[in-house]
Amino acid sequence: MPVITTIDDLKRLHKRRTPKMFYDYCESGSWTEQTFRDNESDFDKIRLRQRIAVDMTNRTTASKLIGQDVTMPLALAPVGLTGMQRADGEIKAARAAEKFGVPFTLSTMSICSIEDVAEHTEKPFWFQLYVMRDEEYVDNIIERAKRAGCSALVLTLDLQILGQRHKDLKNGLTAPPKMTPPVIADLATKWRWGIEMLQTKRRSFGNIVGHAKGVDNMNSLSSWTAEQFDPRLDWNTVRKLKEKWGGKLILKGILDVDDAKMAAEVGADAIIVSNHGGRQLDGALSSIRMLPSIVQAVGDKVEIHLDSGIRSGQDMLKALAMGAKGVMIGRAYIHGLGAMGEAGVTKALEVIHRELDITMALCGRRDVNTFDRDMLLVPEDFEGRWA
Repeated sequence: MPVITTIDDLKRLHKRRTPKMFYDYCESGSWTEQTFRDNESDFDKIRLRQRIAVDMTNRTTASKLIGQDVTMPLALAPVGLTGMQRADGEIKAARAAEKFGVPFTLSTMSICSIEDVAEHTEKPFWFQLYVMRDEEYVDNIIERAKRAGCSALVLTLDLQILGQRHKDLKNGLTAPPKMTPPVIADLATKWRWGIEMLQTKRRSFGNIVGHAKGVDNMNSLSSWTAEQFDPRLDWNTVRKLKEKWGGKLILKGILDVDDAKMAAEVGADAIIVSNHGGRQLDGALSSIRMLPSIVQAVGDKVEIHLDSGIRSGQDMLKALAMGAKGVMIGRAYIHGLGAMGEAGVTKALEVIHRELDITMALCGRRDVNTFDRDMLLVPEDFEGRWA
């Protein structure tokens, strides 16, 4: 068993053990990947204030997210094709999150279906919805999420049109992978991954195949997904979906103060400041740069979470100290899943939790709910002055 001390340790194992197209799907952004890089590097610009002679006993990272008790204010973000990183990946990630005491969010574009995950877990999880042109499909999947007992609907607003991701295009990304000569050569070196995949029946999009009208095989699935993301999505649609859902609603993909105000106006229970991990609009500012202005604008009206760029407990601390009530991790737990399956997701959570706990102590805090900007040293021009 390798000694794992950072998310980067898991990332290296993930790259060695997972087929290239699925590793690249995780570890890439759109176009030049500028925003993808900035999401991480902008955290490095923020420094921490070391405080001494403070009682560090009885520390706690326990908190609440949309009223739900959590071991730390963190949730696993929705990630498509998670079940291609490791066989039954969504089930494994959901179980790890449940045992650790943090929410798991299932993607519409998951390999394991809502019903699969519900069958293999005991506590409610969150469900992420992409709005499709097929309104009947959208209505049905909302009802399926209700029947499965999902405790929140995470509505993604920044993927009406798919951003161009060069690595996915060059790799010919599909689920399951098409057996081209380059793919066969790559899979020959990932034989453990292949053996696990042969032992599961879950190798395509479980929330779509057999549920969307006319989609019962790979050919029909490809043509359906190519034309289904709905570019007509607007705030009126959001209001209608909130009414159909009837439960806790989280809006993901907020990166602008005006949009944050609209999200609060439609009655969201929480918003997620996110640029889709740098996978949509390349050239957009990082989530952590945009967080302070959004907190200032609507922080007293709606619960604010941050997604995109969290790779450590120190990143998490910085986001919370800048005003977020919680964070989401995507790549960080996917690296764990691809490296070591369910145990790897647990390890990723343990790494981040330990870093958060030690760092808050050295910053002179004992309770994650008392974090504020006084813990940080932030460059005066961090948010930038843009004409």
